[in-house]
Amino acid sequence: MAYAKRHLAFLALVALAIIWGYNWVVMKVALRDAPPFDFAALRSFFGAMSLFLVLILQRKSLKPQVFPETVLFGLLQTTGVIGLIHWALVGGGAGKIAVLNYTMPFWALLFAWIFLKERLHGKQWFSVGFAFVGLLLVLLPLSLTSDLLSKGLGILSGICWAISAILLKRLTQKQPIDLVSFTAWQMLIGSIPLILIALTVSNQPVQWTGSFIAALLYNIVPGSAIAWLLWFYALRQLPTGAASLGTLAVPVVGVFAARIQLAEIPSVSESIGIVFILLALLLNAIPGRITKTSAKV
Repeated sequence: MAYAKRHLAFLALVALAIIWGYNWVVMKVALRDAPPFDFAALRSFFGAMSLFLVLILQRKSLKPQVFPETVLFGLLQTTGVIGLIHWALVGGGAGKIAVLNYTMPFWALLFAWIFLKERLHGKQWFSVGFAFVGLLLVLLPLSLTSDLLSKGLGILSGICWAISAILLKRLTQKQPIDLVSFTAWQMLIGSIPLILIALTVSNQPVQWTGSFIAALLYNIVPGSAIAWLLWFYALRQLPTGAASLGTLAVPVVGVFAARIQLAEIPSVSESIGIVFILLALLLNAIPGRITKTSAKV
């Protein structure tokens, strides 16, 4: 039985990587018909509603458990990460922004080292080094263009994600929380600033084309409700390090999907930089998987 559950958990990770990886292409397509903050607000609000529906089907309480922390997390994870991602995708390629957003583990390592006094060990330093070199190569050549702005926004989204990850880690160490409820509430709260920003800065209406509606539905149903359920199931059945390998595959799927569907071909320096970042992600994930797995056995 345990083997069957672990096998299903790995299949869940595969499905998650495909859903979230391909979503980078879906988001890029959606922005052809909608301003970035409009789409970010719509997907966040209705994504939260889909998770509240999951809570109702599970017959769980809809009451928020840790409201002040949920507000802060919503501003970072939803307003910050999702808002910055969509802004970055306006001028940047889906594959590149996916990779830059997934530099999150390295920012988390550095922030934990600086603020939580968590020491970096062996391969983690090499992982940070690979990521740093990769970032420099992706950012070259430096020029004052929209592409550079989009790359900066992609990196900033990863930084916001890292800060929220550290806060969530500290919160879950203090008390148990229902992750579905917490995610639903933080998405709902984080969508409110996005709605206000969209009403303030958007200078064109959303074009409700068939492709935009399909992209929005993709982000609400598989991209939010189904994907989060898959992630929570994998986390419950697998060690944290092993589950993290599932997120490693997301930017890989994003890069290849963007190349196939959107014909996005990075420059030579960007391609080498992306390879360095992906190698750093793999190097960062392997030690955790080995350590956690051996500890569980």
